[in-house]
Parts: sequence; structure tokens; C-alpha cells
Amino acid sequence: MSRTRLPLAALSLASVSALFLAGCSQSTNASENTGDTGASASAATGTKPAPFDKGTVKVALVRQSGAGDYFEQWGNGAKAQAKALGIDLTVYDAQADNAKQATDLSSAINSGAQAIIVDHGFPSTIQPEIDKAVKKGVKVVVYDVDTATKGVVSTEQDDASMAQAVLDVMAKELGKNAKVGYVNVAGYAALDKRDSVWKSAVDTNGWKQAFKVGKVTDSTATDNVPLVSAALTQHSDVTGVFAPYDELAKGTVLAVQNKKLQDKVKVFGADVSNADIQNMTAAGSPWVATAGTDPSAVGAAVVRTAALELAGQLNKTSVEFPAVAITQDFLKSKNIQNMDQLRAALPALNLSQVSTADWIANVAH
Repeated sequence: MSRTRLPLAALSLASVSALFLAGCSQSTNASENTGDTGASASAATGTKPAPFDKGTVKVALVRQSGAGDYFEQWGNGAKAQAKALGIDLTVYDAQADNAKQATDLSSAINSGAQAIIVDHGFPSTIQPEIDKAVKKGVKVVVYDVDTATKGVVSTEQDDASMAQAVLDVMAKELGKNAKVGYVNVAGYAALDKRDSVWKSAVDTNGWKQAFKVGKVTDSTATDNVPLVSAALTQHSDVTGVFAPYDELAKGTVLAVQNKKLQDKVKVFGADVSNADIQNMTAAGSPWVATAGTDPSAVGAAVVRTAALELAGQLNKTSVEFPAVAITQDFLKSKNIQNMDQLRAALPALNLSQVSTADWIANVAH
């Protein structure tokens, strides 16, 4: 987020979950509690470069929030990949407390970490610490954080294409001149990028936006139910709602169901996870389309990016993870119930060829 980015991953989100946005109970294994049974590592065949040739490498992961299914799976993928690389990964989770994230980042800098991964965050609170880390010679890789600091490697979902993929489906479902609702939060880089695509889609399709509500908290889905419910009370004639972050979409779905409008109002979200799949395929669910990356694969790819940067082999300043559109009809027709099955049905989610080398034991998804 530099402004914060999110997930949507991942509100692709900025300060919280997410995005982020897309936020995580911490597990020690990439497959724990996620249904991700394929998180085994392929063997490395090449010679390890410095500093990986001298034993364990210390890396810190500083998260704005690890709460929510998307970010839990993201964190599990990161941990699995770190373990496969022989990285001692210390995880800090600010739990949506921006001031704490700055403190966590300061602690990570002073911990002796050779690299720091910053997962979402607001620039006003973390930018000074990012600058300190770079000046100290620590390699910094950010995920969904907008920063202009030279030497920092940026990684992110392709948020514009993610939003466009969902909105293309929404346009086909609703047609022109539809009355629509919007659930989003400003200030998160990922969500702001998705917002730009939304505004363009509204103009292109002649949609009439009846309301905009939304907030990101440490309980985003739950806290948005009353906001969306109130909006639907005033505007029960909307035919679709766009909520471009899965926690926002979950809250929107509950609000639509609470108002008994699931047969009249369609929900269009962003991001994908086990919980999202279960939500979309549940009987009578109004959530008809989303788009996203595989959060576990993204978390692993970000760690590999940090490893390549530490080894002096990355040779780029940014890495982007493409998203794919996923519809309720597709999930039901393929009887997809979890991320493992979705990966098998949509190979485009596999990021095993992103940020890798022959010396990296690559976590398979």
C-alpha cells in the first residue's frame, strides 16, 4: 500500500489485509488448516550462492495484518518457502495497528535480519523505517506497498487486471445502465488501483452508483455487514454490488442474505481462498464472480524474490503476479471446493516459474 495496498491477495490491500487487505492466524506449515495439500518442495539442483552457502539466513516478515483466510494462506506459503530455502523467518503481525507495524519494522531492522519483507502498510508510518533499513544495508522487499525508496524491490498483484476481469463479468451479468452498489475503502494502494478501473467501468456501462460504503478493520467482513445492510435498506433496487477485496465481499454477501436479496442482488468480489470458494459455491450465494491469485503461491514467490535479491541474482526492481477471473458457475461446474482443486483446474494460478533458480527448493502448488 504506499498508500497501503491490499489482496485483495490480497485486499492485493494495503494497510490491512487486504487488501488488505486482503489480515493472519499464524501457522507453521503451508498446508495447515488451508486445504493446501500440494505445498511440497521440489529439490534444488544448483549450488547455493552466498549468503545461502553459509547456513541459515535470517529474514523478517513484517505484516500490517495477517488476519483473514487470504492472508493466512499467503503467510503459510511464505513460511513453507522459507523453510525450503533454509531461511529463519521471523514473522511480525501488527494486526491492523499501523503504529505497531512501524515499531515491528524497527525491531526487524535491529534483529540482524539480512532481508525484510514488508507485507502491506501505510507509507506515513512505515516509509521512515524502510529508509532506515535500506541505509543500514538490509535488503527490503515489499508486497503491495507503494514506495519510492531506491533499492527496494516491489512485488504486487496486477490489481488493474484483477478488477477488470471481474468487472467484465459484471458487465455481462448486469448489462448497461444498471443501478449498482460499491463497497471499498480509499487509501490502500491496491484498492485505489481497483477503484480507478471501477470508475471507468461505471462510465463505460452507464451504471448508476447508488451507494459507496466500506471500512477495513481487524474484522473487516463482520464490520461491513451493518454498513452494507443500511445501504441496501435505502437502495434495495440495486442489481449488483462490487466489493474488490474478499473480506469486503464476504461482508457484502452476508448483508445481501440478511436483507433476503440474494435472488435480486449479485455480488462481485476480488481475491480467492478456500473460504471464498466455499462462500461462492454455497447454496443460494449471491457472490457470482471474483478474480485473484493463489495466495499461498504469492507468499512463496515473494520469499523467493527476497532470496534472489539477497543472492544478487534478481536483477529487477519489481515483480508482478497476474490474476485470473473465477466465476461461481465455473467453480460449481468443476465441483471445485478448495484451492488445491482450483489450482488443478486453473494452471495459470501456478507461480512456480516466477522468481526461481536451480538452487532454490521451490515450493510446489
